[in-house]
Amino acid sequence: MKVKICGITDVETAIASSEYGADAIGFVFAESKRRVSIDKAKKIASKLPNEVLKVGVFVNESRDEIEKIASVVGLTHIQLHGDETAAFSESLSLPVIKAISFQGNENLEAFGDFPCEYILLDSPKGKYRGGNGTVFNWGEVNLNMLNHRKVILAGGLNEDNVDEAVNRIRPCMVDVSSGVETEGKKDLNKIKSFIEKAKVSLIGGNTK
Repeated sequence: MKVKICGITDVETAIASSEYGADAIGFVFAESKRRVSIDKAKKIASKLPNEVLKVGVFVNESRDEIEKIASVVGLTHIQLHGDETAAFSESLSLPVIKAISFQGNENLEAFGDFPCEYILLDSPKGKYRGGNGTVFNWGEVNLNMLNHRKVILAGGLNEDNVDEAVNRIRPCMVDVSSGVETEGKKDLNKIKSFIEKAKVSLIGGNTK
């Protein structure tokens, strides 16, 4: 099971996360309490191993700005968390992770053929488009609606529920942010524990 630690804002946490086994690090460039500057993200990304994915999270940002930030920081993937169209996604130069706020299966079918590498299932929108730390009903999700796409699961995950979440949804990756924080700050002990729990939750997974 692959793990993405999102909302990273400092080098120490990024390096520790990768050493603990994180497969992807997320940088938030949209409105958020975890928003990171371009210069800081570049510095962090430069310290990470090549094999660790560097994901930039954007919400309804212009294509030119996304491409500029991706180039400066050294991103490997673009996560679209807004109302971006299929055509917009297809126009980007890097692989795309398209986030969906799960509000029932009727809105999933439209994303079965969306041009992206991953579909990220997240909780319904709160104050921000993501990172609200709330769980949705995994049992309601009909993954057949997504045409067997590679799925990343997010939304209120933590070390106590990641095993159940993984075995319900069988994603290829899990994404955590607030679930590995203490008083709004990334907690290295929680990150380590979460990664360890996630890595043994499921052998294989939905990796098609």
